[in-house]
Amino acid sequence: MDHSTETAPRERATDRLIHRLGRFLAVAGAVVLVDQVTKSLIRGWLSPGERWPEGWDLIHLSHVRNSGAAFGILQGASEFLIVAALVGIGAITFFLLTLPAHHRWYPLALSAVLGGAIGNLTDRVRLGYVTDFIDPMNYPAFNIADSAIVLGVIAIAVLSFVDGDVPGDGDEGPERAEGVEEADASADASEAEPRHEEAVP
Repeated sequence: MDHSTETAPRERATDRLIHRLGRFLAVAGAVVLVDQVTKSLIRGWLSPGERWPEGWDLIHLSHVRNSGAAFGILQGASEFLIVAALVGIGAITFFLLTLPAHHRWYPLALSAVLGGAIGNLTDRVRLGYVTDFIDPMNYPAFNIADSAIVLGVIAIAVLSFVDGDVPGDGDEGPERAEGVEEADASADASEAEPRHEEAVP
């Protein structure tokens, strides 16, 4: 048996998985980069509690130190939030690795949530709090990471109800797709073998 026939489908599946994972990590990395840069700029520009511009209450930039979760909830629960963020990051990474290849928008939405979770987790580990700076009137202050998480969750909900883009709903995962490829390769090889027919007396 030709071992190259067996290994080729697995190599192709691995290459596709690496390519897909690279795209998703690029989205998450972009969210983390924008989030961390904007927070650093705010910390260097405004003192804690300071806001800009003064006298305009509709929406302004503020330097807020948030020891809780998104939008100011669960204040003082930093250790719990760090553990919860790590669990969430692990779960999202698992879904990104196991989603069927034909899903496109759903993994991108998950990548945005992943980037937001990593952005806020970075603050908690480095500083002990999360820097919020987008401060609308009559609404808790938030940041780019919070926005990415909320928009990603909204996108997932919309895709689930409108597009039916939900993993596990009659879809074939990477292992199933790999098995189909191997079966097709075996069938092609068997068809290429010469057939010897017995002579009829």
